[in-house]
Amino acid sequence: MTAALIDGKAHAAALRGRVAQAVAGLHETHGLQPGLAVVLVGDDPASEVYVRSKAKMTVAAGMLSFQHRLPADTPEADLLALVARLNADPEVHGILVQLPLPGHMNAEAVINAIEPAKDVDGFHISNVGRLGTGQKAMVPCTPLGCLLMLRDHLGDLSGQEAVVVGRSNIVGKPMAQLLLAADCTVTLAHSRTRDLPAVCRRADILVAAVGRPEMIGAGWVKPGATVIDVGINRVERDGARVLVGDVDFAAVAGVAGAITPVPGGVGPMTIACLLANTVTAAARAAGLPDPEGLGAI
Repeated sequence: MTAALIDGKAHAAALRGRVAQAVAGLHETHGLQPGLAVVLVGDDPASEVYVRSKAKMTVAAGMLSFQHRLPADTPEADLLALVARLNADPEVHGILVQLPLPGHMNAEAVINAIEPAKDVDGFHISNVGRLGTGQKAMVPCTPLGCLLMLRDHLGDLSGQEAVVVGRSNIVGKPMAQLLLAADCTVTLAHSRTRDLPAVCRRADILVAAVGRPEMIGAGWVKPGATVIDVGINRVERDGARVLVGDVDFAAVAGVAGAITPVPGGVGPMTIACLLANTVTAAARAAGLPDPEGLGAI
């Protein structure tokens, strides 16, 4: 391996430390304690683990944590009523409705019912539009985490050629917008892109967010490029289920200049950025400046 390892766990721990400092400052100076409400509908095991982890880290950062668990057969109207109550609750500064929702619910309608200023996932159509037009917005947590790691490793991103593989609303599209705002030259590639390996080989910064295990091999990567692997895929290997990314880590690590591992790369930054977004939302709700060091856009 020749690539430098971009340690998402270390980055996330540092960001959570800055979040805790900002929370303490808001409480001491303004009597303000940020609060995050997480809503889980149903009993999906992976979502349960994720929600518990979020709650634990929220409390550890000195924030208020509100958890709302609803049965899988809850009518959509009841979920929307809960969102309306959280929108009106002054102790709640961030609202996250855990996805996926049960099939009888319209996820788009639920997300867009959240007050945009409390939409710490950054999925509300208002925040999507504000990000796309260069205005102050709540930014989706995963691409924000990627951007923070890139800035820490590379410094000024201006002029870098960036390729984002994957065009999802959650990662690919907002990642491209953030890189554009950082003055990169950006290509948003996808399954219909012609000669995708050649497009990827142009990249100084390559972000893989396509959901296909180890699709990107060494021959797709420009020597010395910085590679951010957003993929989390469960595959069978030697009789065991293991997590791998969208990048063939072992092969690409011999070509790239820097790379994120899976697990331990982008994933830890997602929750840390959720906490950071909640603190930013609390400050904005009180008419205060955005806390420094949390990546607010």
